[in-house]
Amino acid sequence: MTALFRFCGPLGDLSAGDRRLLVERSRAPHTGIRERTAVILRRVRADGDSALLALARELDGVSLAALEVPRHMWRAALAELTPGLVRAMQRAARNIRTAHEAQRPQPSEVEVEPGVIVGRRPDPLHRVGLYAPGGRAAYPSSLLMAAIPARVSRVHEIIVCSPPTPRGVPSPAVLAAAELAGVDRVFAAGGAGAIAAMAYGTTTVPRVDRIVGPGNAYVTEAKLQVASIVGIDCPAGPSELLIVADATATPDIVAREVLAQAEHDPDTAVVVVAIGSATGAAVVSAVSTLLPGATRRAIIQAALAARGGVVTVDSLPDAIEFANKWAPEHLLLSVADPGAAFTQVRNAGTVCLGESSSVAFGDYMTGANHVLPTGGLARSYSGLSTLDFVRWTTYQRVERGAAIRLARDVATFADAEGLAAHAGAASHWASLAERSPSEEGGEA
Repeated sequence: MTALFRFCGPLGDLSAGDRRLLVERSRAPHTGIRERTAVILRRVRADGDSALLALARELDGVSLAALEVPRHMWRAALAELTPGLVRAMQRAARNIRTAHEAQRPQPSEVEVEPGVIVGRRPDPLHRVGLYAPGGRAAYPSSLLMAAIPARVSRVHEIIVCSPPTPRGVPSPAVLAAAELAGVDRVFAAGGAGAIAAMAYGTTTVPRVDRIVGPGNAYVTEAKLQVASIVGIDCPAGPSELLIVADATATPDIVAREVLAQAEHDPDTAVVVVAIGSATGAAVVSAVSTLLPGATRRAIIQAALAARGGVVTVDSLPDAIEFANKWAPEHLLLSVADPGAAFTQVRNAGTVCLGESSSVAFGDYMTGANHVLPTGGLARSYSGLSTLDFVRWTTYQRVERGAAIRLARDVATFADAEGLAAHAGAASHWASLAERSPSEEGGEA
């Protein structure tokens, strides 16, 4: 057990250091990453397209004929995919669209007192930039998860940046997803350079209003460094999963979820909170049985040894209390009554109710968004949604009679804050009441 998982045994028996390491997963970027990212941002801001072309040669080992990828290449990439993959991607796109259309922000208006109207209107962003990873692996699903909600939100223009392959264009799967999602432009640019291009704008790559999408440590750091001039989504780190399992859980199913999440990356965090020692032991045994046959066995072993755990607690309330403290990206409730348990969950990027609600289904096909907060940020951030692609315009309308009724209290408030001109602006309406009492409609 100890050789397989970093954290083992009863949760209460963990040392203070292990408990802190288990919960506090967010890590500050290495100084070298921060500094190298800053250099790349300055290069792109100063030299634009030429810096992007140079970075492609230096970091991707490819000489680009052009930064922008023409649409006919997206269509060709889609045509070259196997029919089964196209069908799966189309189904995913439909479900993502259906789910996010139901979540489209709606305007609201309220009359807070007679004649005083306050409202809020969602206005689509003009242009957004999506980052699609394409280094060690390409994730067309992530592009669908970002592009379709943006389109549902009626964003005027959607652009995509993704690293070039040796062919000088992004991964065919990413290009195919761009075609299916209906984005407007695609550029062969990756890493921190792509983030800089979208944040500052170059001759070829237009400046955007918000940048979203997952990426490596350099992409995440670049997004943080440009956040003062452009909107970003939640900064994402390595993937993570917390499973709460009781005696009704099927150990084999729980183990498969552990392996599925751990195969992402050696830095992935996967923890099972088992209710009772027998449940914990059964899960460990199932993982040990399945691991030798895993294709990405080395990555899984590294992840479990560094951040993996099977810890036991005495009750479901204890498990949920820990889950809220851990604030996972994904939370799988493999318990007898997942619906009841869910009512007590407060901090999670997404919650999968019951063991048949595999995290893999959410990653690809349910329509729920899989771009989610990690590193405990689910305590304050939500997953990507249509809300990320609008800004809210508030408005207020005060009718003449209401202005007269508000005037005296507003002037009193302003005088207390030493803002005489504010008080004067309000008092003007109070004076109207003195001249035209019939318009006052009540006490001034």
